[in-house]
Amino acid sequence: MNLDQALQTYIVESREMLEAMETALLGLTHTEGEERAESINAIFRAAHTIKGSAGLFGLDQIVEFTHVVESVLDHVRDGKVAIEDELMTLLLSCGDHIGTLIDITESTRADPDESVAQAGKPLLARLSVYLSSPTPTSLPATTHLVNADPADFARMGHHGINTDNWHISLRFGRDVLRNGMDPLSFLRYLSTMGQIAGIVTLHDALPLAPDMDPESCYLGFEISFKSDATKGAIESAFEFVLDDCLLHIVPPNSLASEYIEMIQALPEGPARLGEILVRCGTLTNHELESALALQAKSEPAAPIGEILVEQGRVQPAVVEAALTKQKQTKDSKAQESQSIRVDADKLDHLINLVGELIIAAAGANLVARSTRILELQESHSTLANLVEEVRDSALQLRMVKVGGTFSRFQRVVHDVSREIGKDIGLVVNGEDTELDKTVVEKIADPLMHLVRNAIDHGIEAADLRVARGKPAKGTVRLNAYHDSGSIVIEVGDDGGGLNRERILAKALERGLIESGKALSDSEIYGLIFEPGFSTAEQVTNLSGRGVGMDVVKRNITALRGSVAINSAEGVGTTVSVRLPLTLAIINGFQVGVGQSVFVVPLDMIEECVAFSAEEGHDYTDLRGQVLPFIRLRELFDVEGHKGSRENIVVVKHAGQKFGLVVDTLLGEAQTVIKPLSKMFAQVQGISGSSILGSGDVALILDVPALMQKTHAASSGDRASVSA
Repeated sequence: MNLDQALQTYIVESREMLEAMETALLGLTHTEGEERAESINAIFRAAHTIKGSAGLFGLDQIVEFTHVVESVLDHVRDGKVAIEDELMTLLLSCGDHIGTLIDITESTRADPDESVAQAGKPLLARLSVYLSSPTPTSLPATTHLVNADPADFARMGHHGINTDNWHISLRFGRDVLRNGMDPLSFLRYLSTMGQIAGIVTLHDALPLAPDMDPESCYLGFEISFKSDATKGAIESAFEFVLDDCLLHIVPPNSLASEYIEMIQALPEGPARLGEILVRCGTLTNHELESALALQAKSEPAAPIGEILVEQGRVQPAVVEAALTKQKQTKDSKAQESQSIRVDADKLDHLINLVGELIIAAAGANLVARSTRILELQESHSTLANLVEEVRDSALQLRMVKVGGTFSRFQRVVHDVSREIGKDIGLVVNGEDTELDKTVVEKIADPLMHLVRNAIDHGIEAADLRVARGKPAKGTVRLNAYHDSGSIVIEVGDDGGGLNRERILAKALERGLIESGKALSDSEIYGLIFEPGFSTAEQVTNLSGRGVGMDVVKRNITALRGSVAINSAEGVGTTVSVRLPLTLAIINGFQVGVGQSVFVVPLDMIEECVAFSAEEGHDYTDLRGQVLPFIRLRELFDVEGHKGSRENIVVVKHAGQKFGLVVDTLLGEAQTVIKPLSKMFAQVQGISGSSILGSGDVALILDVPALMQKTHAASSGDRASVSA
């Protein structure tokens, strides 16, 4: 990887860490105890990593600014500074500034200039208020970073360790320095939690001078540590290098099994038994020398392990574990990463190729069937199954969790609610629901507008909420779930709800509806999606101009989705956005009308039944229930005569059923979605096209649009009957 590629990786990862910082900061208000401490550590870790990695690329402006942020977070981590609302808002602003510096670095491929850094000076001034307490820059006098006499180390007796000291076995990874970490800083921090009674520096891994890499760390430490801290607290001192070091902590008064486990995990290659026992704190140098002297006098020389057991200095099980370790060789292979980064364009190209493969396979199927050769048909069937598995695997690569999009709204709710003086919280459910990455990218802006609209228009002022018997704090809800081959995303609030009469009055005023026309609640609420429509009494910085909701609906419709509103005055409003799981390849069901072929998304089909209805009626009796239907031949003006036996394809969308009358049922088929050209963009009832194996074009039916047309026709029939 060249330097430019490495810089781009840093930029991508830094943005991810900034998002994680923001999410963790906003989540602090909902966490306590150890979970809160872990969140603070995660925030500190992200800032530390951004700063350390920026230093590798000479990005001094990022290093200098992030260093101050890191120092404040270090005070928070030590309990010297409490994170309250003011500091949280300040840290969020600091994250924004770091993001700006990273954006400029991406565009210029260089360190931001001084003029850009000036924008961060006010933030640095506010941060300096929290840095009044100096942080220790060196180890206390009681700490020794030289090879100490291991006589102070705990010695194991017959049943346990006769000491109140902890034993810490630490081996830093080779890349710890490259990752911007200072090994001594961890020992300094450890010394703030207690007293380092003794320390032995291990340099076994140090290569010869010609082979030494000055950027690699070859050191390890055996530490005797006196402290009242818990094991978890001691481990937290090394949390930033836990993935890049070997750490074993043996509590005071431990059993032999604890030391056996540590011996087995020692990273050094074959070593003398005595050295292993000394390094793990089981034996002192003095005891080892006495045993070696006794060994030299014996004829023949007895194994050192037997001598130590006879002297009662070491338990037999510990010696056995050390002997096993002696036979092991060092495995220097690093654990392979379980995930890789793939450029989005490469992924899109793969999906396109899979789509072409499906079309080619469909063509091959027609040829195989026309030859009537059984072996060829069986071979093609096997190939078709493999193509389907490849398709499913390729599509799965593009599926991402919608929680990544949801998380950004925590910040929106936090900032906007404070801007307009409301106390509002965000509740998220279904964040693990997966959706095609293309849909996720395009749905972010519509959801942003819906959330801001809920905050500004939906949630009432605190005094009004209290007067209505509600909690002073309002709630905005985001929820996602799968339903009938689609994903449903709900944006709800517990505010005042939509005023039905005010919407009607505004629609009449603007001439959107005729006076006296009967409309259902859903039709009335749907009027707010008309361009320029607004019932707001005053215009704010957020909304009220009637611009936005029409764009929301247009963008959702462009994704082959639909939007619906459910509201109860005084209770709240929920906007439901229904979207297809993918915009690339679907399982379809082909139907024929005359010489034309249409495709219905398979996930929306409930069943297929023989057509039966009275002449002139657009509904039929389906096992005692009224089922409205649409005749595709009449809808799309398809030429030709009706088939001898028509069928009804029963489809379900948003919990409601209706039928599609077709001539023939052609069966299931993998369908590669091709977008319609702008010339056909206004054609209602069609969402896309697909190429058949024969080379002909099949049109993909827009089931949500057809359902609306069916209900509109049914409403018209009812109105005419009432009249």
